[in-house]
Formats: sequence, C-alpha cells, structure tokens
Amino acid sequence: MAEKKWDGKTKGSLWGYRFFIFLIHYLGLNIAYFFCFWISLWYLFFNSKARKGVMQFYQKGLGYSSWSAFWNARKNFYQFGTTLIDRVAFKTKHKTKFNYHFNLEEILIEMAKSGKGGFLFSAHLGNWENAGNLIKERITSKINVVMLDEEVQKIKNYLQKEVGESDYQLIAIKDDFSHLIAIHAALQRNELVAMHADRLFEGAKKVKLPFMKSFAEFPLGPFTMAIKFKAPVTFVYAIKSASYTYQLSATPVMHFDSVADLAQAYAKELEKMATSNPNQWFNFYPYFVN
Repeated sequence: MAEKKWDGKTKGSLWGYRFFIFLIHYLGLNIAYFFCFWISLWYLFFNSKARKGVMQFYQKGLGYSSWSAFWNARKNFYQFGTTLIDRVAFKTKHKTKFNYHFNLEEILIEMAKSGKGGFLFSAHLGNWENAGNLIKERITSKINVVMLDEEVQKIKNYLQKEVGESDYQLIAIKDDFSHLIAIHAALQRNELVAMHADRLFEGAKKVKLPFMKSFAEFPLGPFTMAIKFKAPVTFVYAIKSASYTYQLSATPVMHFDSVADLAQAYAKELEKMATSNPNQWFNFYPYFVN
C-alpha cells in the first residue's frame, strides 16, 4: 500500500512556478501551453513512477495496448500541465479568455438555497480548483473545500503573493481529526462541503469495489461522514473540453442510508467520467488492485 500514499504536495519547483507565472503574465497562455508541451515530454520519459502509474490506468482500466497507453500518457501529462496553468490564469486578467458550461447547475443552486448544506464529492479528474472558485462566484459564497494542505510553504506563499488565495474556504485534513469538527460545523451553518473521494491514503479505512475493467480501493472516510451527518450528496466534476473551455457538471442530489451504497454510486459515476475523459485522469500511481 505504500505506493498509494500521497503527501498532498503540489509537484514542481518554486523556479517552475515562477517561470510559468512569468509566461502567463507577460507572454500569454498559448506560450505557456507551448512550453508545457515540452516539459510534459520530459516528465513522460524521466518520471518513470508517474508514467507507469498512469499507463496502468490505461492498460488495466481501459484495456489499451502498451503503445496506446504510452501515447495517452503523453497526452495526460500535457493535459495535467495545462490545468495547472489554467489554475493560475483563472486568477489573472486572462480569466476572461475562459468559457464555462454548467450541466445541471440548478442542482447546486438548489442545494445552496435549501438551508441544509451538503457534500460535493469529486475526484482527481479535470480541474477542481477552478470548479470550486466558480461555484463560489456563481452559486454560493458558502463553500468549503476539504484537502491536504501540505504544499511546500515557499511555493504556497509565492502563489498567494502573485495570484492571490483561492476563493473558497479551506478545511485542511489534520492528523488529530479536527477537520471532522470543522466539516460538521460547516454543515450546521448550512454550507456546502467539497472533497475528493478517489484517493486512498496510508492507514485509511477502505473498500474494494469493481472499477472499470478491474478493481480499485476507495477511502471510506468521505462516505462515512456523509451518512453520519445525514447530508445530501452530489458528484461534481470540472472537465476541460477545449483549450479555454470547461464543462462543470453535477448529478441529482442523492440521499443514502448505507456507506456501501454511497461508495458504489460514487465509483460508478467516477468510472463513467474517467471513461469519457481518460486523458484527464490525474492519479499518477498504480490505481488498480488485484
């Protein structure tokens, strides 16, 4: 299980962030994307751990050949780089270049107005950072995002200085489980709580479920919280559909009595989204289990 452990840190050096922020500010997004293409090739050939992880997704999850998996890994690394660029660009003057289409936006509006709060479950698929900012901008200011807050401090400080903090409220996952209190408090204030539910951390309780053409393990924590707090749930994704276009989608609000039923529903929706958008799957480690 050690291969599945992730430290919560954004990949890349401070120099790399400075370089791309300079490109975005002074030369524009197309130039930044151009350099991203060549850097993504470097990662493809020299980051063997990430390459093998994402190739396993294509081969074991989608049944691709070795060559097809390698070719799509190239596309995946580039797409991942462009979403990181977009994450920064969205906080600059270049935000006006982007178009956003919302599928079932009324679901999120109704959840925000219901006065009951609720969970928005997503995954490391597409660009959730922009989705969280857009939800606060268009739908409600009362949105909390649960995540590991372990970015290298120099990088985090630099990003905040250059492009500002994210528009949503962050609830950092802590070893003392104090984040559970913060989540419960947010729900009691009738606020939305967004979190990823696809990535398993070492020592976390888990459930093994059929996923795509194999099996994968999912963390039980997010689903257990939703059942324990009796909160409504929707699955939300932000997919990059073109260079400057994102598709934000939500599922109808669901209520479950069983942790297992909620976990299975989540896995099925994630399977559908990953199959439709395979080059925006951003879990760079062996995801499937025997």
